[in-house]
Amino acid sequence: MTTARSTAHTTASATATTSASGGRRSRLRRGAGRRVTPLLLAGGLSLGAPAATGTAAQADQSARSGTPGASDTSGTGIVDSTRHGGRTLALTFDDGPNPTDTPQLLKVLRKHHVKAVFCLWGDHVKEHPELVRAIVAGGHTLCNHTMRHEDLATWTPERIRADLAATNAGIHRAAPGVRIPYFRAPYGSWGQSPEVANVLGMQPLGWRLAIGDWEPPGTDELVRRIKEGITPGAVLLMHDGGGDRSQTVAAVDRIVPELRSQGWRFERPARRA
Repeated sequence: MTTARSTAHTTASATATTSASGGRRSRLRRGAGRRVTPLLLAGGLSLGAPAATGTAAQADQSARSGTPGASDTSGTGIVDSTRHGGRTLALTFDDGPNPTDTPQLLKVLRKHHVKAVFCLWGDHVKEHPELVRAIVAGGHTLCNHTMRHEDLATWTPERIRADLAATNAGIHRAAPGVRIPYFRAPYGSWGQSPEVANVLGMQPLGWRLAIGDWEPPGTDELVRRIKEGITPGAVLLMHDGGGDRSQTVAAVDRIVPELRSQGWRFERPARRA
């Protein structure tokens, strides 16, 4: 499985990182959207909560209490950890490919010898198939992020299956034969999608820490959120698409060598929950 807000603050506690993963980004979407107002979650992270009317931005459904977001993995089969645990992290990037920032991110990852997971938005795949091929050529892993980034919460299994199959077909047109081992639901709003994804051979992929880069707060702040929010074996959610992601690219460039010097390693997410 894209507004004004208060500056987000995270803590290094597990509570903070779990809370962060339960609420994701507000992003500019094509067409209409909603106004985003601050919602303060446990652990001090301020995320966007959708109001009834407003501008062209939308907050993740998983910011709402009771919605099964990425931190609610019990019984769902949603992976939010690395393959080996310990002082390891899995870097994942949503909403690309983006012709401005995805190539820059690929250069940064190549420089630091890091492999990541790219969760691809089907419409963007159709627009930029050459970037899908560049991601694959870099040795990175692909993830289905649906065709048009719609909320799947109330969709029937048949409708979900058609969307996921169409997204996979678009990815395979860009990069024939490539494996697509993961699926991530837009907004962390899973509905019945985990079961459908499993039938199609994809592992539902959640996260433990989302750093709020969908509303860029500055590179220094993104670096701080990563350093204070990570926990051993965590899947980290960031973005290479959906807007200007230059701050994310810069934050990755800075944080990878710093964490490596502290004994952290970068690997892929687990393949089974």
